[in-house]
Formats: sequence, C-alpha cells, structure tokens
Amino acid sequence: MRVRENHGAERPAKRVTSHDVARAAGVSRAAVSRAFTPDASVSEKTREKVYQAAKDLGYRVNYLARSLTNKRSDLVGLVAAGLDNPFRTQQVEHLARALIARNYRPILLPTSKEADSATVIGQLLHYAVSGVIVTSDAPPSHICEECAAEGVPIVLINKGEDYPLVDRVLSDDHNAGHIAADHLLQAGATRLTVIAGTTISYSSRRRAEAFLARAKSLGAEVSHSSVTQNDYRNGRDIVPALLDNGINGIFAVNDYMACGVIDGLNDAGRNDGQVRVIGHDDIPQASWGAYELTTFLQPCDIQAEQVIDLLSSRILDPDAVARVEFTPVTLIKRRSA
Repeated sequence: MRVRENHGAERPAKRVTSHDVARAAGVSRAAVSRAFTPDASVSEKTREKVYQAAKDLGYRVNYLARSLTNKRSDLVGLVAAGLDNPFRTQQVEHLARALIARNYRPILLPTSKEADSATVIGQLLHYAVSGVIVTSDAPPSHICEECAAEGVPIVLINKGEDYPLVDRVLSDDHNAGHIAADHLLQAGATRLTVIAGTTISYSSRRRAEAFLARAKSLGAEVSHSSVTQNDYRNGRDIVPALLDNGINGIFAVNDYMACGVIDGLNDAGRNDGQVRVIGHDDIPQASWGAYELTTFLQPCDIQAEQVIDLLSSRILDPDAVARVEFTPVTLIKRRSA
C-alpha cells in the first residue's frame, strides 16, 4: 500500500508490525509470536484471532529478523549441481516441497561440477541456516566439521564419504545393478555393458560395480564403457563403438544418458529391439513414446522424507551417531528391454 501526500507525491505506507496485530487481535505480542511459530503452545481460538488480524492488516512475518533474534532461521540450504539432468530438477522439487510442508524454507544454491561445494556451504552459514542438504559433490571434511561446530546439520544424498555427525541417504544401487544384469540376460542379451563415468559419481560407481559383479557371477560377457559425464550427449555418442563391439545389452546408470543411447540407436538404424537398454531414475521422459525406457524408479518423494527426517532429528540431537538410510528402487518394465 502507498499513501498519497498533500502535494500529490506517493510515499510507502508504514510497515505493519506484530504490535499492530496484537492490538487488533486483543492479545499480547508474545501470543502473536507463538501463533506464527510451528508447534508453539497457543490456543486455536487465539491463533485464529491473530491470523484474521494479520490478514486484515496485511501483516507478514519477517523470518530474517526472527533469525537474528533466535540465532537460527527456518532456512535450509539445498546445494545441487547438474540441474540440466531432469532427475536432479525432479529431486530438488520434491525436497523443496517437503521442506515447505515441514515449515522449513529452502534456499537453492546451484553449483557446477567443477565448483567447490565447501565455498557454497560456507556462504550458507552466513544466513543462520538450520541445515544443509547436498545433492552435488560431497563437501570436504573441514566444512562438515565447521558446520558441526556451529550446530548446522548436513545431510548428503547419494554420496560415499563417511563423516562424523553427517547423515546420508543412498539409493539402493547394489540391488539396481544386480536386477539390471539379471533382466538383460533373461531378455536374451548376450554381450553386456554398463555405461558410467565412475570417477565423477558415487552412485554411478556403485551401480556399475554391482552390475559387473552380478553379470560375471552368471558367466556373462560383460564390459564397462567409461564416459566423461553421465549425460545425454555421452550416451548418444558412445553408441557406434558399442555396436562395433557387438553389444546387445546396455545398462546406462541414469535415464538422461539412456535416452541418448536410444537416440543413438535410432541414428544408426538399430532401434529394432535387438539391442536392449535399461536406465535408472524413471524421469518423466522415460515413459515418452520415443523412448519407452525400462528403468529403475528412485522415488524422490520417499527420498525427500528420509532426508528431512534425518535433518530434523539431527537438529534436535546434533551429537547423534552418523546414520545411513537407503531409498528402495523398483524396476519399471517398458519396451526398451
């Protein structure tokens, strides 16, 4: 709202404060504060009076100002790289929605694969965040120790590094690798490969290792096809080499790359069902008619709840022993394998 002065100019209206709300609702300022604090002790009648007064006056809680008073905000940092991958954007969306549902407020800090996640997390500490969720490269030990010293929990998603006081949520990559090998062999594939850049991703390494171990234990002919990035372009570009080697069973460690493989088979005129392809993540594009990709569902909604459960409990008990939760995976069968 803007107020017009006598000479015609406009000036900003005075900001509505909690004192104004308390006066309008006929309650104390402390009651207003409790009404806007999740799980605080306040009667439903008082809460309704405060909410109605706040609505009538156009009052908004200043969470940043509250964080200066409480030394901790309701802000939670989301550190993520690889947002070009549809799975990553889907994962971040579920995390953000789940945080909001639990009365936290997410701050997204996109970072590149080359960036130092410690720098990004260090920036978050200036905002008195209540916690940090990392979906990109795992931070080095010193930043984890700094966060622990300041009472700021970190939860890592699909990261291998084991740090004291740092919790992790991992997809069941071991099971995915085993099932992928079994399914390709049962589908009639005879020469298998897993496409993975294992030096850049803990999940890729675990999925590839499990796939290779299972295929070898079954006496299958299997190889590891290494790429520099687990992305669409690398999946598409590697297809000619795979066809030259007679590969007819492919496990790509994520759907983003698997979609590139299927388009590469189309380029080569070989998308006839004779080369079977499995991906991982069940991104929306996996079900498109152009791909009909057999893949593993890594349920982002379940994973998000696991992450925030760990974060919330770590806030309450910062000295608890580090914990690891596993997100289950399910094979979704479609035309590609």
